[in-house]
Order: sequence, then C-alpha cells, then structure tokens
Amino acid sequence: MEVRPPSMEEAFQQVNPRFAKALSKLEPSLRELLAFPPIQPTNLPASLPKAGVYLFTETSKHLYVGRSNDLRSRIQMHVRQSAKTNQAAFAYRLAREKAGITKVSYKKLAPEDDWSLIEPFLSAFPESKERIRKMDLRVVSESDPMTQMLLEVYVAISLNTPYNDFDNH
Repeated sequence: MEVRPPSMEEAFQQVNPRFAKALSKLEPSLRELLAFPPIQPTNLPASLPKAGVYLFTETSKHLYVGRSNDLRSRIQMHVRQSAKTNQAAFAYRLAREKAGITKVSYKKLAPEDDWSLIEPFLSAFPESKERIRKMDLRVVSESDPMTQMLLEVYVAISLNTPYNDFDNH
C-alpha cells in the first residue's frame, strides 16, 4: 500500500497552533513588503517603521533580506562608508564575490593571511556599499522579533535571495 505525503492543509493542521498562527502572518507580510513603493537606502522617509524586515533589490532582482528592531540604523549601516565588515553583512558578501573569495574562515588570522585586509577585497568592500546605495529598498513593519526572524527566512526562501546566509559560524 502506497503512503501519500500529507497535503499542505493536513500538514498545517499538524503544526503547533501557536506556530501555525505565526506562519499564517508570513505570506500577507511578504505581499505587503513587495507592494511597498521602492525607496533609496540613502533617502529614508520620516515615516519609516521602527522595526521590521527590509529587502534590497537591484534591476528587479531581489538580492538580500534582513531584519531589525531599528530599521533606520540598520539600513544606514549597510551603506555607511565607515561601516566595518561585521556591520555591513550584505556589502561584505558582495565584496567577497567580487574579490573571488569563496571560502571563509571564522578563525582569528594573522594580518598577512586575512583577505579582508588586502586587495582585491579592500577596494571591493567600499564599492559594494556604493552599489547598495543605488539599490531599491522595501520595508514592512514587524515589531515582534520572533515573527521578524520567521519572516526574514520566509522572504529569503520565497524570493530566493542569493546573498542571504543562514550558515552557523
């Protein structure tokens, strides 16, 4: 006898009710995020929500999604000229790609072995922040940190954002 996998509705009914409730908010929030009129990360409106999820898009390609309890500060960090690699994760990933760095070590390295301190990464990192400054940005309000986290993952999976990294370090 062949066993068929449960339908989406059946699987959803098997999920913890509180988790199911959280999941039910994700698709409407994704639609709201995509409907948000694009803005520039360097020209944030006064009406920007305090907390939520944000999406960077370049030439209609969704590239990176993030979340924060302080959207204004977090978005500005992505494009600030003085932002360090640990403050501008998206620019860091773009710069690594441009510099041809595919393997990353999270061990403490000697300065001469740390690729983030030498060319071609050194010039690629500020160029990447400049590239992000020109991208379209969309945001959706979400104050609950747990829902922010679920929504960030949902958006990254749904839109197949290539620069999101959920690896453990």
